[in-house]
Amino acid sequence: MLDLSTLALFALACLVLTMTPGPDMLLIASRSISQGRKAGFATLAGIQAGTYAHALAAALGLSQLLVAMPMAYDVVRWAGAAYLLVLAWASFRAGGARFAPSEGLTAVPLGLVFRQGLLTNLLNPKMVLFVLALFPQFIRPEFGSIVIQTLILATILNLIGLAVNGAVILMVGSLRRRFATSGRFARLPQYLLGCVFAALALRLAWSESR
Repeated sequence: MLDLSTLALFALACLVLTMTPGPDMLLIASRSISQGRKAGFATLAGIQAGTYAHALAAALGLSQLLVAMPMAYDVVRWAGAAYLLVLAWASFRAGGARFAPSEGLTAVPLGLVFRQGLLTNLLNPKMVLFVLALFPQFIRPEFGSIVIQTLILATILNLIGLAVNGAVILMVGSLRRRFATSGRFARLPQYLLGCVFAALALRLAWSESR
């Protein structure tokens, strides 16, 4: 089992990385503004489930295989970009009643929001590189199972992410209420969400292969 000093150092690294604004935080915040806190937490849950999947893949050696094959890496990268563009298009095309931040309107199914967060994370090969770069620095083969150690580290990362991004979700609730009181800006949150998806797609597509 990992010792407390190693876990504390890893937790500190995760806190610094998680508090740095990035694509995940932007997606979670925009979801919360456009569709409410429940959607924000559902997106976060999907992203964190994806983190477990990436961590498990790294422990089993699957991530190393992906990085060793540039063509496979690019396939995942372009598939992720295409998926994000589809989500962006759906956000722009959706009717106002679906996305407008009003308590009386039909909410997007949380299961769908969770799956979108999960697939967005799984189809991001940059997450593969993140896990491969960070986790091995804190894993000690002499302490037992690599898989168990990796899942412990992933759990610490997710708990810190829940605290940081959970605070973001709660804070943006006030912005959502402001949009709800103004019919003028009723569709603005859905456009914001669409722009976030599009920006993430372009960022992923134009990034270097490795």
